[in-house]
Amino acid sequence: MKIPVVLSICGRQSYDEQQDPDVIELVTDGTMEFCNGGWDISYDETELTGLLGVTTTFRVEPGKITLTRTGKLYSQMIFQEGVYHESLYQMDFGALMITVCAQRVFFDIMPEGGMIDLIYSIDIENSAAGVVDYHLDIRAK
Repeated sequence: MKIPVVLSICGRQSYDEQQDPDVIELVTDGTMEFCNGGWDISYDETELTGLLGVTTTFRVEPGKITLTRTGKLYSQMIFQEGVYHESLYQMDFGALMITVCAQRVFFDIMPEGGMIDLIYSIDIENSAAGVVDYHLDIRAK
């Protein structure tokens, strides 16, 4: 059964010490559902994130989190601490190879809500694109 939730999302991408990080904060409605031994937390992106027409889903399972985006683009990133994962980031005009390696994967989720913390490095087409610190608070409505 899908549980309606309110999601508070804060993402911060740092490039180097001489440049201010890009920060995005968003509060939005979504759903969460426990199935097959893990949690699926989903929400629709907005114009604010630049991904209008995309649904983002976090699949939270013991030892890993998978972030999947569907709709106007498709991507799937798998986060396991210390493990490099490659995937394609597919858009209307082409695809990019993305490599992520998580330094921190932490979550605490119950039917009432919870939180997800991710810190990971990201490379795009074999070029370092910085470190992302992503925090998601989940609260059942």
